[in-house]
Amino acid sequence: MTIRDPLFVVVLFLFCISSAKDMSRSLICYQCMYFVAHSVQMVEVLSVTVHCTVASRFTHTVMTSTALNKANSSQEIFFEVDLPKTAFITNFSMEIEGQIYVGVVNEKEQAKKQYEKAVSSGRTAGLVKASGRKMEKFSVSVNIAAESNVTFILTYEELLQRKFGKYEILTRINPKQLVENFQIVADIYEPQGIAFVDAHATFLSNELLPLVEKTVTDNKAHISFSPTLDQQRKCPECDGSLINGDFIIKYDVKRASSLGDIQIVNGYFVHFFAPPDLPRIRKNVVFVIDRSGSMAGPKMIQTRVAMESILSDVHPDDYFGIILFDSSIEPWKQSLTKATEENVDEAIKFVRQIYPRGTTNINDSVMKAIHMLQDDRRNKKLPERSVDMIILLTDGMPNEGESNLQRIQQNVCEAIGGNMTLFCLGFGDDVDYSFLDVMAKQNNGVARRIYEASDATLQLQGFYDEVASPLLSAVDLRYPDNAVDSLTPHHFSQLFNGSEIVVAGRLSENDMDNFLVEVFANGVALLAFCSTYVTDWDVIYPEKDYIFGDFTERLWAYLTIQQLLETRFEQMEKSNATAKALEMSLKYSFVTPLTSMVVTKPETEDGPSGPLIADKLTEELLYLTKPSPYMYIFLLDGDPHFMIELPEREDALCFNINDSPGTIFNLVKDPSIGLLVNGQTIGDKMVAPDGKVNTYFGRLGVVHHSLGVRLEVTTEYITLSQDGQKVNVDLLLTKDRSVKVTLRDSVKFVILLHKVWKMHPYHQDYLGFYTLDSHLLSPSVHGLLGQFYHGIEFEVGDQRPGEVPEKPDATMYVKGHQLNVTRGWQRDFRKDLKRGKNVPCWFIHSNGTGLIDGSAEDYIVSGLFKTV
Repeated sequence: MTIRDPLFVVVLFLFCISSAKDMSRSLICYQCMYFVAHSVQMVEVLSVTVHCTVASRFTHTVMTSTALNKANSSQEIFFEVDLPKTAFITNFSMEIEGQIYVGVVNEKEQAKKQYEKAVSSGRTAGLVKASGRKMEKFSVSVNIAAESNVTFILTYEELLQRKFGKYEILTRINPKQLVENFQIVADIYEPQGIAFVDAHATFLSNELLPLVEKTVTDNKAHISFSPTLDQQRKCPECDGSLINGDFIIKYDVKRASSLGDIQIVNGYFVHFFAPPDLPRIRKNVVFVIDRSGSMAGPKMIQTRVAMESILSDVHPDDYFGIILFDSSIEPWKQSLTKATEENVDEAIKFVRQIYPRGTTNINDSVMKAIHMLQDDRRNKKLPERSVDMIILLTDGMPNEGESNLQRIQQNVCEAIGGNMTLFCLGFGDDVDYSFLDVMAKQNNGVARRIYEASDATLQLQGFYDEVASPLLSAVDLRYPDNAVDSLTPHHFSQLFNGSEIVVAGRLSENDMDNFLVEVFANGVALLAFCSTYVTDWDVIYPEKDYIFGDFTERLWAYLTIQQLLETRFEQMEKSNATAKALEMSLKYSFVTPLTSMVVTKPETEDGPSGPLIADKLTEELLYLTKPSPYMYIFLLDGDPHFMIELPEREDALCFNINDSPGTIFNLVKDPSIGLLVNGQTIGDKMVAPDGKVNTYFGRLGVVHHSLGVRLEVTTEYITLSQDGQKVNVDLLLTKDRSVKVTLRDSVKFVILLHKVWKMHPYHQDYLGFYTLDSHLLSPSVHGLLGQFYHGIEFEVGDQRPGEVPEKPDATMYVKGHQLNVTRGWQRDFRKDLKRGKNVPCWFIHSNGTGLIDGSAEDYIVSGLFKTV
């Protein structure tokens, strides 16, 4: 993913095939169909069309594709599409041999009962899962008879958000196949007038640039991209497609009126408010930075780099403060400071000295920031016309001071009292994002997840850029009480440069020649009330049939449902808001967190198929459905092979670390409890004739400072020392040359001794290390193995032939990286020390680069019991 926060993201669907009789039903994606012998020609994709219609920022996207089963037997065809997480699916249908199967939106609980009934008979699966940072994947399969075709149609709607002065429509294209009828079309209708439209693609060469056709009039734009088969080819004689990348449309509208634009259609109105040429107002911002032990490694490095850049960009008229926290609270200064060049330089020197340590005290650190702003306000140290904000960055759960999440939210909300804005940035997967999201929304802010990846620094900078230039504060948009009702939120804490406020509502009277609006900011009338021109769509767009339905009503419903879903977090309004949001979701056929789409599949020769369920993913659902890291198996063995087994996914990841014999690596480090596991490599007795130098782990050192335990295990002896009288470690030695180590209230692991024939000319004895239980370790645990104790999220696709026929290559998406990986095997010796058990795994090349944080050299330490 790029730093861009695409406001509208689409990924083209992929077709996948598998034998209808293959009970394993392994997914073979259309983008890698050539990997399957003789199946490539069996399914022909006849057409792929994406048609996006935008009416005043509200998008209606229809994705259609038709595939033909050319085989002489039935085949299962998969349809997959990635869509924005902020979009609502509104319709899905399949047409098979003239019969249309339509998805129906039901209450989630009702759909769940249908789903569970089908699951009990082993017939069904969910349709939607997470796919990257900003997308979710919709997928469905259907069994198609020989020489028959299927047409899939998926429709969804979304309101485009304006960021950095533009709207963006992004279509990600990677078909990996030539398609006879391939087309992307976007029609944009903006009565305000279109200021500019840009369209380009990352994969376009100079020869293909003319294929992007763009027609722009004052208030309408038409963009299309329809390459022929030959224009899609990588080369004149190739069957592969060169279309692989992002197709991007950016545009903005004209803004002549300071009150914005109001459009009224069929009894509903929408008001777009982004006044041009407003001067920025000064801001007072306190950065609250987590420096607890869990921030160790790349997260801390990236935070320091990001803060240097952010501080350099703070406007000279602004005031800022910095608070670092772990178990203790350390402000840079006791008051906010004006962003002079000297003060910024001093602050940068301060953040360069941030080092991780201790536990996490979120409550006291945020309260300190609140009191700092309040004290400076009280003492008139801050400009009168300015806005106050706090930006909290944390990667973990509060485990110091107040740890009850609801009490922290209550403390913060009561202290802020609506007088400042709180933004919450959750770094990584271990943070309780829903806790931060609710706390931010309670205090007029937003939460954002910062993904652990190489671009985390840019993610942090990008968020700050969004909120760096407030134009208005305490914005209040007022409409005639006797003329409107059912308003979406119309009070806003701030309006930021390059953004836009959108309010929609229902009219009590349909015939309104004038519409009176008042806008206030900071308690003073920003602009006198005025009458606004009512847009007549029939006049501006006489071809109205091309524009979908009553968009203002659906836009109002979209915003209202979002508001009600957020209101659910407030206990007083929870039941009413949930009931109303459910009622509207069903009325307008939106797939929201309260509803599900039930898709009934046609019967097959094996009998009726169970229903499929499409749900709307939420951050909470993503968190709950992630495989538990405590179900993983972590090991290193052999030359040295590291492996993370994921039984729930029936998969595994593996990588090697190659270095010279005698190198000592940190394997596990938990600074919160003082746990350290290091391993030293040994080499073969002599270099083999093929010149390959094999290394293994020959010594392991374990330290637990809190328990006073120090353990050394080599291929020849075991040494254990312990402070005090209390027994804090259990050692269980077995005759099959293994020792099970249990450290009280922390971790359990097994060390295996691999005995090699003493007369072997090259090899010698070595050790294997297997983690059995790590759930009691803190969120700050790290190391070559320890970093995976939190769990790991990844996706694998685009399988293709590798150098060895039985070891295919594929593309893995993990931690923001796109890696080439190879299918292979590693051995797990826990149950069979002599032969081991072959475990299929995805092998990450180059010492695990892209999978591990940083590089292998970052984990080298100077001694068996040293941390550096």
